[in-house]
Amino acid sequence: MREWRVHNHQRANLKAIYPERVRVYFPNRFSEQMMVLMTKSPPFPVAWITGASTGIGRALSLRLAAEGCTVIASARGIDDLKSLEQEGENLAGRIVAIPLDVTDAAAIGQARDRILDEFGTPDLCVLNAGTYIPVDATQLKAEDFRIQFDLNVMGTVKMLEAVIPSMVERKSGRIAVVASISGYRGLRTASAYGATKAALINMCEALRMELGDAGITVQLVNPGFVKTPLTDQNDFAMPFLMPVDKAVDQFYRGLLTNRFEITFPKRFTWMLKFARLLPYALYLPLINRTTKTD
Repeated sequence: MREWRVHNHQRANLKAIYPERVRVYFPNRFSEQMMVLMTKSPPFPVAWITGASTGIGRALSLRLAAEGCTVIASARGIDDLKSLEQEGENLAGRIVAIPLDVTDAAAIGQARDRILDEFGTPDLCVLNAGTYIPVDATQLKAEDFRIQFDLNVMGTVKMLEAVIPSMVERKSGRIAVVASISGYRGLRTASAYGATKAALINMCEALRMELGDAGITVQLVNPGFVKTPLTDQNDFAMPFLMPVDKAVDQFYRGLLTNRFEITFPKRFTWMLKFARLLPYALYLPLINRTTKTD
């Protein structure tokens, strides 16, 4: 918090520069000087995050609460949500746990109505709920695909259906959808997971244009390998594996911009972006050779 004493003629200039972040008052009735108190407001007063109980979602919830935001944290893990709520008690903002299964449209509607009643329309929605089930193509099971599409894709779509109307009515809001670099192109063991993330990428490209007309900013988040409970189950080498705190720092910084895609770690994601440009005759042998395990 910073303070300045200024003369009367400076008041208009300061209020023009800091229209929402300056509070001006007179130390006493007869003073010829004024005190200008600069206060930092949270970037997103109310944020709703799904998949918030562990990994990136949990770390982002804590980061936003540390910045002064009221964070509505949703996930299926009730115990993890309770510990998250407690962990955020001494932060500048606060964390409010609302358990939720994003595959249940009725439960989403109830959670949304509670949030609208108690906090108003969220300024930021981070749709992060998802799961990864590795698929052995020689023992392919349709159930593995159904589970991942129900949660990763339809869970996200159901959340969008719930949060978009109030943002459209207010003509503002920000929605960040967490996909993955696995959605760029085909990778081993990710025939189901990668397909769900490719669907989210394509969907967000369309939503960015359409919802932009309504004043809503849509952002796509494509993480690489980040150390979380989800990646802990991987039994293969993960290049450029990133600590979750560093990943969330880049995630948060991206939310403060207007760019469409937020990716991390940069070196790895840009390598895969280049690989997207390769023809199949080059891409498939290259990825097959570099990811094949004995």
